[in-house]
Amino acid sequence: MSELRSKAAHTEAIRQDRRVAVVVNTRSRRGRRHYFEVIDQIHALGFEPMAELSVSNPKRLRNLLDQALETQPDLLIVGGGDGTLSSAVRHVAHRDVALGVLPLGTTNNFARSLGLPLDLAGAIGVFATGKVADIDLGMAGDRPFANLASFGVSVEVAGTVKPWLKRILGRPAYPLTALRILPGHRPFRAYITVDGKRHELFTHQLNIANGRFHGGWQLAKDVSIDNGMLVAYQLGSGKKLRLLGETLVRATTGRWRSLAGGPFVMGREMLLETDPPMAADVDGEVRLLTPIRLRVVPNGVRVMVPADFDDR
Repeated sequence: MSELRSKAAHTEAIRQDRRVAVVVNTRSRRGRRHYFEVIDQIHALGFEPMAELSVSNPKRLRNLLDQALETQPDLLIVGGGDGTLSSAVRHVAHRDVALGVLPLGTTNNFARSLGLPLDLAGAIGVFATGKVADIDLGMAGDRPFANLASFGVSVEVAGTVKPWLKRILGRPAYPLTALRILPGHRPFRAYITVDGKRHELFTHQLNIANGRFHGGWQLAKDVSIDNGMLVAYQLGSGKKLRLLGETLVRATTGRWRSLAGGPFVMGREMLLETDPPMAADVDGEVRLLTPIRLRVVPNGVRVMVPADFDDR
């Protein structure tokens, strides 16, 4: 872990020295289409990137992020969807470098949780007018995550949703794919232990979120990526018809229940057990099996955010 400057000093260094590196995932349609536009706009703001890298092969992403960081930028600008940005978060965690986010994905949950403009010009403008903030880092076992660890039907959805459907429909592609999978999906029991209290759920889908958004829609106004808490919530119950109905509502309206109305469980650390044991989708990568201990590392990642972001 490197020694960190104050956030004010870090912000000033970005504005004065303009030491930046840029990595854009060009495998995605938006990244490929906008790559040169992104570079031109960054130059137009007076930045002269020390590295300008495009990622056409996802297997090379980590190596290219390392290559960009070797130039010792004050700001690492990364363009892509939530999976790309999650990899970037893992690279900059606990380091004296801020992550600049270019939202080029389908749902852009991470960018939304940071309050960033979703248009490219607006997002790029934040690099010149915004500030450095520190936000929470989620940990699932020993694996860092930026947005979400999920269990149940979403693991199947992530492996089933068609790229062409995401391109055409955007965010609704995920709940619509879930509607197709749900009739054959079996519910499970989940046990979440927080502060010595054990909560039992029977559901088809359980999510444990670090940020405020899932599927491009807000979970609840009282959830934050900078409050030192994880929030666990189920979609529907063990009843397929109810979950089908709620999924359809979310696909068409994006409506979620507030924390005040539940069912949400919040805590700095959670032990999750399931019956049967289940795979975890951690920011789009299926790698872990329950039981899993999840926790928050407060202020674990530095990011560039709009000047009005509430940095706690």
